[in-house]
Amino acid sequence: MVNTVGSASKQNYLAIFGLLFGAMCWGIIWYPYRLMNDAGVSGIASSFYTYLIAIILGALLFAKHWRGALSLPKSAIWLCMIAGWTNLSYVLAVIDGEVMRVMLLFYLSPLWTLVLAHFWLKETISKAGFISIAIAMLGAYIMLADPFNSQSNFLPLPQNQSEWLALSAGIGFSFTNVITRKSVHLSLAAKCMLVWVGVAVMSLLFIPFLGLLDLNAHFPSPSFFSLNNWLIMGLIAILLMAATLFVQYGVTKITASRASVLFLFELVVAAIAAYYLANEAMMLNEWIGGGLIIAAGLLAAFNHQD
Repeated sequence: MVNTVGSASKQNYLAIFGLLFGAMCWGIIWYPYRLMNDAGVSGIASSFYTYLIAIILGALLFAKHWRGALSLPKSAIWLCMIAGWTNLSYVLAVIDGEVMRVMLLFYLSPLWTLVLAHFWLKETISKAGFISIAIAMLGAYIMLADPFNSQSNFLPLPQNQSEWLALSAGIGFSFTNVITRKSVHLSLAAKCMLVWVGVAVMSLLFIPFLGLLDLNAHFPSPSFFSLNNWLIMGLIAILLMAATLFVQYGVTKITASRASVLFLFELVVAAIAAYYLANEAMMLNEWIGGGLIIAAGLLAAFNHQD
């Protein structure tokens, strides 16, 4: 009995570590992508190569699971494409946009998940759910419209391409969550590989639109990269793999409400990193709006049935 309790406690600590590690990775991973962008490699190109490295390493790591690759259900294709766009648009957003504004727009995802789960999974939205939606919308309005500024925009819309990408990434993340919830039959290895393949495929599909999505409209061949470039991309790939695996393990071992709280560590890491690495500081409206968005996410998480 003691051994069973000790084993469960150990798994719980490992799950918490996994979620915190994943949050830390996603809170800092924008910086090496910006380094690649400064070296003349677009976000689309660097995403393709980093996730290609992840796919190659993943294929070796999950070699014994490849037999069932051809028998995956149709939902796996949707998960692959939507998760691919989610990760790609997130990377493109944090390369050019203000890190914390991108993060906070992305963290509207609990709102979209609540709505999608209601219409797709037929889950009932509670009174607390409606309150969280209202709080999130108020937070987004304050952050985007900046009502404290006399020259503020009347319409609370994203102000640039990066913010639109961040918003779409949050919506994509919500779709990914709902599809994952319906795809309980998929293994950890399958989910991870589907995400990595999805980003690589989406990167290839958007090469013709490089000029619209990225200022560095250039897709380099492998010979373009220096050893330092490859080391940076290899580091990104390893971080992405570790974050994906740890997060997937974490969310299977602890409740969604606790996981949502731990994910907020990403915002703390991102705020510190953005301040010291990119000299970015948040304005008053962003602090207030961001606080409301976080509060809405917590309210939605704690009032959701796991």
